[in-house]
Amino acid sequence: MNREIQDEMEAMVDRAIHAEDLNGWMKSFIAARAEGDSIWSELTESTHGMLGGRSPHIIKAAALTELVMLTLDIVDDLQDRDKGHRIWMTCPEAYTLNAVLAFLMMFMGEAGQLQWQTGRTMTPFLPEISQWVLSAVNGQQKDLNPHAHIADEADYFKMVQLKSGSLIQLACYLGYSLAESSSAGLTGQIDELAACLGVVAQIENDVRNLEQLGPGNDILQKKRTLPILYMLSQEQDGFPELAQYYDGRLGAEDFIRQHKQACLQAIADSGCLEYAKIIQALYYDKAEQLFEAMPGPPYWKERFRRVTLDRYATASLRNNG
Repeated sequence: MNREIQDEMEAMVDRAIHAEDLNGWMKSFIAARAEGDSIWSELTESTHGMLGGRSPHIIKAAALTELVMLTLDIVDDLQDRDKGHRIWMTCPEAYTLNAVLAFLMMFMGEAGQLQWQTGRTMTPFLPEISQWVLSAVNGQQKDLNPHAHIADEADYFKMVQLKSGSLIQLACYLGYSLAESSSAGLTGQIDELAACLGVVAQIENDVRNLEQLGPGNDILQKKRTLPILYMLSQEQDGFPELAQYYDGRLGAEDFIRQHKQACLQAIADSGCLEYAKIIQALYYDKAEQLFEAMPGPPYWKERFRRVTLDRYATASLRNNG
């Protein structure tokens, strides 16, 4: 996130929040976000540029992308409780919840204003944005309660499309919706590309998560990610204690105390990580094909590639392609 985007987000806070303490906390959340490697605003800007967009409002649209992604990340951290060092986890929780409410209402209000500023009053701009966000919320709920929602890989990919794909599609939508020359065919191609990138990104997170059985580990939370589903399918030949833990026949404390090392070894030996990377590579290749087929100025295409495909074009990924 560049300084221009941060300034725009802080200006939104100043327009909406007059309680000085909450105003300060929200700006500190934004500043913490700016110190990281968030790519959401760049995704919006580069999508806009690829379609030849020249809107004077693109910075505001990109700031809105960062705003809603920050909000959803804060909610995710409050749910998982695995990133206690982040500033929104160290400030009073009541303040953080108030900030979340404020961020959400700011996002919708500023998006409505953007619709008027760009003359798109006859287009379903706000309903489209709302639908992307609601899709992500539905996906997050399925991820939080996988026992009720994820029985197999098909369910997993549906969850990922909602949870991860919808967010990338939203970031792209905020870019291409302001481009004058966007066509239904091209925007549909971008949406498909975004969906593939969502799977690539989610599998990357799933694989990294299994590297150690620490706080926030997907196994300890009984999540059903792609590599975990693979391990559960190998129950009889591999590590039956995993299914026992997921079924409730084995408690968390006993599982960690008695089977932690065996679980780590099973992760290494089962082939679950390799399997996940192969599936990831298939989606990566599909995303790359879609991207290469897209028209657009080379400068903007390169910027888009840098914050999407290049982030996952590692040697290990390509070796599985």
